[in-house]
Amino acid sequence: MLVSVPKEVKNKEYRVGITPAGVKALADKGHQVLVEKDAGTAIGISDADYVAAGAKIVATAKEAWSGDMVVKVKEPLAQEYQYFREGMVLFTYLHLAAEPELTKALLDKKVTAIAYETVQLPNRQLPLLAPMSEVAGRMAAQVGANLLTKNEGGMGLLMGGTAGVPAANFVVVGAGVVGFNAAKVAVGMGAKVTILDVNINRLREIDDLYGNKIQTIYSNSLNVAEAVKHADVVVGSVLIPGAATPQLVTEEMVNSMKPGSVIVDVAIDQGGAVETTAKHGATSHDNPTFIHNGVVCYCVGNMPGAVARTSTFTLTNATLPYMVKLANLGWKEACKKDEALAKGLNTHEGKLYFQGVAEKLNLPCSALSEIL
Repeated sequence: MLVSVPKEVKNKEYRVGITPAGVKALADKGHQVLVEKDAGTAIGISDADYVAAGAKIVATAKEAWSGDMVVKVKEPLAQEYQYFREGMVLFTYLHLAAEPELTKALLDKKVTAIAYETVQLPNRQLPLLAPMSEVAGRMAAQVGANLLTKNEGGMGLLMGGTAGVPAANFVVVGAGVVGFNAAKVAVGMGAKVTILDVNINRLREIDDLYGNKIQTIYSNSLNVAEAVKHADVVVGSVLIPGAATPQLVTEEMVNSMKPGSVIVDVAIDQGGAVETTAKHGATSHDNPTFIHNGVVCYCVGNMPGAVARTSTFTLTNATLPYMVKLANLGWKEACKKDEALAKGLNTHEGKLYFQGVAEKLNLPCSALSEIL
């Protein structure tokens, strides 16, 4: 199979869809890999590194989109829709519930699109979303701590406080991979951490691990409102695989927060867990924040892009086995043999195959059994 890897074009997005080790793994199986020139230069992966692993460097985006399978990191932007074509397999993060125009383009061009974020194991774990959720969660605590400083618009708090001065109140809404990692790092910074979720078993696990270092609270509108009101930092980390994120933190709750407090909405890729950030839309690494009623709101859509080298290697560790399977067997046979990968199929031959996206965008949804 011809596998191609374009350079990412999203604002300040330096991640790459494959590492040299990934190229070698595909080349060793007899596949050809095209990588766009300078795709990894910004994170210390040279074109020579890719060539040494067995890739061919191509000069243009058009060539880098020419493969039987195109491997990326982020969802294609409008300027890339011109490269879509029938029969092409696109393997990347898509987040289609928040991308109606992208969804239409994929359907119109009859692209076979497999989304990292909807590949799901029988135990409901999301193996290709988890690596970037881990990165984003850990970053959320760092970002929150930075934005609390006065020069970034915050109230001038040190996350861990000092002897005789209270630590910041750090509230996490959602105890999945993002939320757990945000809480873990915030504990390490010395913050007073509260985490809310509807999954009692998950809260028990966190309580067993951290005891009184993390306050676990059952998530309902009353408890979320009370926690948010007293928070110095709120992290939105709610996820429904492939579907739009419920806005559990309302604008009224945000308005109850202290001026100079901070919101980090990691769920913005799927529409946002905070009503205020969802209304505003995703921010960028160039302009990462906006102020709402005195509250500093951060909702960058590609947070892990800021630590692009770590993110690239972390992501490829997870995606490569699936990438090799798709290349070896072809997408249909690979999906037939791997139920988790089959759940990643979002579009094929002009039809939509993921229920959460169909419901959000009010589109018909076809059954996987029709084609598999």
